[in-house]
Formats: sequence, structure tokens, C-alpha cells
Amino acid sequence: MTKSLRSAAEKIPDGRITIGKVGAAHGIKGEVRIIPLTDFTERFSSMEEVMVGQELLHIESCKYHKQYILLKFREYPQREQVQALTGRLLTIDRSEAAPLEEGEFYTFDIIGLMVYDPAGKELGQVTDVLRTGSNDVYAVRRPEGGELLVPALKSVVREIDVQGGRMVVCLPEEIEDAH
Repeated sequence: MTKSLRSAAEKIPDGRITIGKVGAAHGIKGEVRIIPLTDFTERFSSMEEVMVGQELLHIESCKYHKQYILLKFREYPQREQVQALTGRLLTIDRSEAAPLEEGEFYTFDIIGLMVYDPAGKELGQVTDVLRTGSNDVYAVRRPEGGELLVPALKSVVREIDVQGGRMVVCLPEEIEDAH
């Protein structure tokens, strides 16, 4: 199982992970909508500061509203000012990442892993983690081109070695036959 933390086109400094993206300003008091890019949305209520783009900002207030988190930053007290942040990513130091249970991995750790079958044949590289509701699916770019979709099930994914940069999968026959 993976925990979602996606990065966007914006360059994320090494050692930092993305937890949200700034949306539109909300109301007239300088609050801004944050689109959460983390499964751990409760983290926002205890945070005192966060990097927004390349700027360290101090959080004055946090509210939960529908699917958004509303933040107010000390450095941007007015609606007109905070609008300049729209589109920027919120990042934290990797050391601040929420702890995971045994067998859980962050999406950003899965993307980029090389995928192999049990015999050691390279199948490709993970380019995305798709959230389907029932289980995640790893999108794997094949060396010869094309994409392989690997269900993130214990019966299929036999090993994930984040440090070694590899994943071993045993594909069901119907998936193997399709390629």
C-alpha cells in the first residue's frame, strides 16, 4: 500500500516532500485553499511553518473546509497578497514525514523504482501510482516502449527495496499474455 504524496512540475529540493498545493484565495481575510497531496491531512493543524515554493511561511491558522485545508500565513495577511501564492507547492523536510506501518511506502519512494520479474528480467520503471479505490496500480514504462499496469497486491508485488531502487513482481498470466 502506498501513501500519496505527489510532486508536480515544480522542482522540489532534495530532502523535501510535497504535502499540498496552493489553490485560490478564500474569503477576504487572507486565507488560502490548500489542495492536500498527502494522506495525512491532520498534519496541517499542528504545523507552525511550511515551505511554500522557495519561501518559508508561518501558519497563523488552519481550518478544514470540504476537501481543502484553509491556511492563513503571517507573511500574507490580505487576500490580494496571498493570491500570488496560487499554484505553489507546500513542502516539508523528509524527516517530518508521517511514520508508516510495516509494508507501507510513500508514493514518492515507489516512483522511479526499477521493476523486475522473479527471474531478474527488467520489466521497466515505475512512473506513477494510480489510486483506483480498491488497490493502487503501479504504471511501469517498459524499456521497449509502452506501459505495464501492475496491481499493488501482495500476490503480485513480491518485494519492494526502496534503498536498492527495485521492485520484484510476479505478474498474473493474463497480464503477461497481454504484453
